[in-house]
Parts: sequence; C-alpha cells; structure tokens
Amino acid sequence: MSVSDDPTMGRAERDLVALGIAVAAIFLFVGTGGMVLPQVVRSWMGLGVAPDPVLVSVLLLNIALVIFGWRRYAELTEEIAVRRRAEELARRLAETDPLTGSLNRRSVRAAADDLLAQAEADGLAVAFVMVDLDNFKSINDLNGHQAGDSLLCVTADRIRAILPRDSLLARLGGDEFACVVPFDPRFPDRIDQFASTLIERVGEPSEHDGLSFEITVSVGITGNVDVSGQRVATNDVLTLIHRADIAMYHAKKQGKNRYFWFEEAMESELRFRSELETGIRRGIPRGEFVPFYEQQIDLDTGEIAGFEMLARWQSPTLGLVGPDVFIPVAEDIGVIAELSENLIDQALAHARDWDPALSLSVNISPIQLRDPWFAQKILKLLVKHNFPPNRLDIEITESCLHDNIGVVRSIITSLKNQGVTISLDDFGTGFSSLAQLRTLPFDRLKIDRSFVSELATEEHSDKLVRAIVSLGDGLDLPITAEGIEDTAILDKLRSMGRLKGQGYFYGRPESIAEVRARLSAAGKLNGLGTVPRPVRDEGTETAADQRKTG
Repeated sequence: MSVSDDPTMGRAERDLVALGIAVAAIFLFVGTGGMVLPQVVRSWMGLGVAPDPVLVSVLLLNIALVIFGWRRYAELTEEIAVRRRAEELARRLAETDPLTGSLNRRSVRAAADDLLAQAEADGLAVAFVMVDLDNFKSINDLNGHQAGDSLLCVTADRIRAILPRDSLLARLGGDEFACVVPFDPRFPDRIDQFASTLIERVGEPSEHDGLSFEITVSVGITGNVDVSGQRVATNDVLTLIHRADIAMYHAKKQGKNRYFWFEEAMESELRFRSELETGIRRGIPRGEFVPFYEQQIDLDTGEIAGFEMLARWQSPTLGLVGPDVFIPVAEDIGVIAELSENLIDQALAHARDWDPALSLSVNISPIQLRDPWFAQKILKLLVKHNFPPNRLDIEITESCLHDNIGVVRSIITSLKNQGVTISLDDFGTGFSSLAQLRTLPFDRLKIDRSFVSELATEEHSDKLVRAIVSLGDGLDLPITAEGIEDTAILDKLRSMGRLKGQGYFYGRPESIAEVRARLSAAGKLNGLGTVPRPVRDEGTETAADQRKTG
C-alpha cells in the first residue's frame, strides 16, 4: 500500500486537530495579547497597574499551544515527506534490477502492457526480443561472480545503447534479458537489423581486472504482428515473452550466436522435448532402458570377437527409441550417469554367461568422465557381477580428451590397473594429438564410420583409413573399423592388416534374447563351441538409429 493509499497517513497529512489547535491558539493569543501586552508594557514603564495574573497565564498558555500545534503539524508533514521518499525508493528498487539498472521480471509486464496500448494507439507493432548469454555459467565459474556481474552490466549498457526510442529493457534473471521494441509493422526487417546489431555489439570483447572476455548471445523474437505484418491472435505479454523464450532456446539448439523468429513448430518441438524429459526420468527406475548388442567381428576369421552395447528405450508411448533421440536429452537434464550405469549393470549381467573369449564394449558419455569417482563405480559393478575386468572394454570419444585431461588420465589409469581395456572411439573426428595417443594408455583405436563408409565408393581414396591403420601399427594399438556395410568395404579393410570390424554387414543390433539365441545355437554360451561366420542382415535400419550412448 502506498502512502497516498494509506488512510492513516492521509489523516496525518490532513491533521486538522493539530492545525486547529495551532490556529485557535493563534486567535486566542491575538485576542488575549491585545489586552494583556499593553498592560504589561505600561506596567514596565511605571504608567499603570500590572495585568491580571489570570490573563497572563492564559497568554502564556496560548503561546505554548501555538508552539505545540505548529511543531506537531510540522513534524507530521516532515514524516509524511520522508515516508513518500522511502516509498518511491522502495518502488524503484522493487521494479528495477539493482545490478544493471534495467526493469526486472516483476515490473516488465505492466510496463509492456502500457507500451502495447500506446503502440496500438499510434498504429505501431511491438516486438519482444529475448536475449540470453551463451556459456555465461562457465565464465562465472572460472573467473568469479564479480567478473560475471561486470559482464552483465556491460551487456545491459550495450543493449541499452542500441535500443530504439521508447523501448524497454528488462533483466529477467541470471543472464537473460528481454527487450520490448515498438516498430512500424510495414518494416519488420528493422527488428532483424536490431537483432543482428545486438549480437554484434554484445559480442565485442570486454575487460575486467585485466581479463578479456568475449561472449556470444542467442536471441529469440516474436511480436504482436508476424513477419508478414498480420496481427497475431494474442496480445498477452506473458504469452509473447514465452514465445520469444522458445525462439531463443531454438537459437541455442541451432548453434548459438544467432537469432530466430518464433514459429508454431518450435512450441511443438519444445512440448515434445518436455515429454521426452518426463519420460526419461520416469523410464529409468521403471527399467524401460535396455541394452542392445552389435557384433564385433575378427575380419580374418569371421568369428565373433565380442559385442558393443548400444542403448535403446522401450517407451510405452513412443515405442523403441534410438539413442540419438534420448541421449542428448539425458545429458542435458543430468541423468546420463544414472542411465548409463543402469545399462552397464544390465549388460554385465547379460554377458556373464557368454564365452569367456567374448568381450563387452560400452560407450561412455563425456559427462561421465568428469566424475572423479567413475572408475570406482565401474569396478563396483564388476565386483557385483563377478565379471572379469579384462573382458570389459570402455570406449571414450576424442572430445573427452579436451574437457579435463587430468581427470580423464586418472580414470583411465585406475581402470587399466584393474585390467579393464580402453578404446578411443570415433578416431579421426576429434583433435587428439600424437602426444596424447602416446601418453594415454589406450588399448585400441576405433575408426569412425564416416571414414569407413567412404571405402564403398570409387571416387574416395582409402589413403586416410590406411594412414590410421599405419598409425595404430606404429603405436602398437589394434584397430576396429566401424560402419562395415558391404563386401567392397570388407575386402578393402582386410587388405590393410588384421582388424576387427562391426556394421550392418554382420547384422543389426540385437536384444539380449536374440544374442542368447545366436550364441546358444553356436555353442558360445558358457564357453562351449564355436560360431560360424555371420551373414549380412538385410534390414534397413538407418545409421542414425545406431548412435551410441557417447
């Protein structure tokens, strides 16, 4: 409640009692003083008798009442003025972000409502522009909150400097800003120009305590008119902010440092994403995520050397879902470690009854290798299932080597010391150096399927694959080739040396029931018998369905 709305303060501001006392006392002073004071003066001059003591007392009482009434009225007036100033300050603090001086989430709605009404009266449209700093958390964590606060202030100042007249700037929280910009609906491209300029200006280097920072921003835009100039169905501020937010997240998904206008399909995609997140969280404890297995073959003999475990989601609503759909979401929402460990737990239980010569390969997410206790978790699972460590092969991608090489080295060493083998997966797609290959104790290199698949066409040379094989020979690292699709690829790989391979030529990934049936028929359960060379499965599963948990 404001001072002006407070009935108590309103009465204090119009305190007629105090004012009436003062005014009445003044009148009484004038009346009484007119009789008493002349008598006092004449008495002092020796020209008359002294005034009546009662009248003198009345005069003194009048003086006291004048002083009291006027002082009381002045104090009340000053108190009200102080309260008004305090209320105005509190209102500004409540409506303004104290760090950047822009509006805050609480106040932007009312301000945007007013701007929408004024723009409509003036025949203008209004765009809502959502701005989010990319990778701000890492800057904050690495350099401290003061550096982060400085960057937020610089960002707000740069946005404010290019805002069109009568626009609003609000910080909604964290590193997210909102701009509300009126514009001529005949020229919506001016908002595109504003967004492009904003990305360019905010991306300029800034400094704090001798440190230089470069930041990018993702921007989402919507408005009460669409890009064709037609009015949209809603004029609600919260709805428009929500749509701009959706467009901003779409910009982040598309690579960041760019802007997008809101489209209805984005909201459907976001809703599907939300359903995926909910389904994944519920599905893990319900056992909906299960391992499938892809054969790994000794190319010389054609015999099964082991299996690579691949994740599948048996969703009650979506059916069998490949990891390319759910793994990125699981990584984003922070459940990838729980999901992966659950799958490894199942896979170790499945593989325990296989022929001891068969290995089990599992892919590890880069996020898991940030956990310094990861090696201990794997070893605990091995003990739980009494599974020989030398039969387990952990596959990590090249990108893992750049996140935290110290932690990765420690984890690899701990696993190696217990007998677990380590393979460098998708070799050739990252930036691993020869020094890393020499110093990190890898046991095997896996050539990425993108290189292997090129062997099927005449126009592509096999020199790159041969170079990787030669590198493996030089480092004494065995090679596995992924993505073997046909006999042409297989024949070329066989000519390069003794390799292992996997791919659709040997069949699609299978459930544990199918694997057990295959191994049982071949006498490969509990270490009995041999298995003949497999034939190609003519299935049509796409390569996207076979993306790994890494």
